[in-house]
Amino acid sequence: MLKNILFTNKKELIFIAVFFLFIFILAIIPTGFEKQIYVNSEGVRAKVISVDNSGMYKTGMITQGGQNCEIEIETGSHKGENVKGVNLFVGKYEFDKIFKEGDKSWVLLEFDSEGNIIFANMIDYYRIDKQIFLIGLFVLTIIIFSGFTGVRTLLSFSFAVLSIWKILIPLMLKGYNPLFVGLIVGNALTVTTLLLVAGFTKKAYAAIISSIGCSLITAFIAVIFTRYFNIDGTVMQWSESLLYAGFMSLDLTSIFEAGVYLACSGAILDLAIDISASLEEIIKNNPGITKKNLIKSGLTIGKSVVGSQTTTLLLAYMGSYISVMMVYMAQGTPMMNILNSKAISAEILHTFVGCLGLVLVSPLTSLICGFMYYKNKFTEKFL
Repeated sequence: MLKNILFTNKKELIFIAVFFLFIFILAIIPTGFEKQIYVNSEGVRAKVISVDNSGMYKTGMITQGGQNCEIEIETGSHKGENVKGVNLFVGKYEFDKIFKEGDKSWVLLEFDSEGNIIFANMIDYYRIDKQIFLIGLFVLTIIIFSGFTGVRTLLSFSFAVLSIWKILIPLMLKGYNPLFVGLIVGNALTVTTLLLVAGFTKKAYAAIISSIGCSLITAFIAVIFTRYFNIDGTVMQWSESLLYAGFMSLDLTSIFEAGVYLACSGAILDLAIDISASLEEIIKNNPGITKKNLIKSGLTIGKSVVGSQTTTLLLAYMGSYISVMMVYMAQGTPMMNILNSKAISAEILHTFVGCLGLVLVSPLTSLICGFMYYKNKFTEKFL
């Protein structure tokens, strides 16, 4: 038994080392879409020294015009210089911002042929330092409370972010089938996450098999109901901007379907490992349990967990659409109009396709664990 444990730990250490290397490679490789769209320009951080709001004016609720600010450049080739920055309004609360003295801004500097600043466009507030603080707080908290398992979780999290940014999005932009790419990346994340969290164990293998099986079923259901609901990919935010940017050949509907699957894949693997780990504990403490009773226990556990997981999924999806629902209600829109709108129909599809995947993963994981664990039901053999 000790020999098996040492062998398993060695495999896990090798896996983690290789995983570190893979994350490093993903971090440094280019996406292929690094374009210099602004010639003779530089992005810098700047501090607002003073503001001039005389160019601002109101048209109803909308602020228009522009704001002139004196800014001190804090980074880049012109660090330490004071220049005039311009904050132009587009008439939309979503994009407009009003600076005040002391604010930090991200500024795009434009130069002439001799490198002199000819225009300073104040893009938005500078938030990178605040983002780093929040991420650092998360990293510190998870390591303090989870120890080495927290480090594994951070590795999994980093791999997921890099895979989406460096593999999933670039491949979709290059015209590869979005659903196929989504399944490959999603299942790769499932496998690596479960191996990092649960190690090279039967509970990880069982969860991997059931998660991949349910991901294929969920993707198939997403495709069927997207067509059945007459939903297309233009329902996604910023989707039309992709077309205007020159990517007219993109299949937006397939991207939407891939998004439906990816959105619930995390909940699916979470439920799969919950049931798998629970059944492992049951058979460890009761090695003589029958296969039938083990599967029955898995189904019972699944019934309890699925209820909370589906509610969690509903709240996660609806949280992003709360303002849309408020607008509909404030305008007194009839319920039938709301339910038949493309945006709400897409959200209903998102929610219930994800819930179907969660419901299916419970019995599938229980069956797989029943057959996988029962072959070595005695504790000394199981370990």
